[in-house]
Amino acid sequence: MMTTIKPELLDELLVGVSSPEELTGEAGLFKQLKKALMERALGAELTHHLGYEKGDAAGRGSGNSRNGHSSKTVLTEDGQIDLAVPRDRAGTFEPQLVPKGVTRLDGFDGKIISLYARGLTVREIQGHLKELYGTEVSPDLISRVTDAVLEEVKEWQSRPLDTCYPIVFFDALRVKIRDEGLVKNKAVYVALALDADGHKHVLGLWIEQTEGRSSGSR
Repeated sequence: MMTTIKPELLDELLVGVSSPEELTGEAGLFKQLKKALMERALGAELTHHLGYEKGDAAGRGSGNSRNGHSSKTVLTEDGQIDLAVPRDRAGTFEPQLVPKGVTRLDGFDGKIISLYARGLTVREIQGHLKELYGTEVSPDLISRVTDAVLEEVKEWQSRPLDTCYPIVFFDALRVKIRDEGLVKNKAVYVALALDADGHKHVLGLWIEQTEGRSSGSR
């Protein structure tokens, strides 16, 4: 169940805020609030892991205790956030909100894929993310994310299909596609089918022919 934020709390947070930049800017309230909430949640995770609150006498002799924090930088839809991640002395704490080894939160990869789908090159995506979030994203990271998407596309293309579909619809939509270094508006033809149980399936996608060539999937 989603918790409703009290208006009084919002009023208190907005005291002194007089411009959009103070809300959404690089050092704005939204980013500060996200950092504070994430760090509070990480602290709650550690409390749950240890089984006692910070400063609680129940922790004495428990065999494990809090052991300061480590610094970690994560990439989010709001840009780069520097977190203080709590540690335990036994080294058994495994955060769930920001797992060990994870440096990008859900949503950031989606931004890269969205820009890639619009036909931007790796260098253009890098510059766009830098301009939007003030974050320097390496070309290698962008390539890894887009390559992973291409692997999923290949799996989708090779999936097995039913031998018969009672109903098949054909339609088209126009999208921007990079072709020979240029971004062009092209039609993508879609075959949508209903199986015997009434479930929808996309049978294939075919890109509009250009100069005697065509490309498609499935």
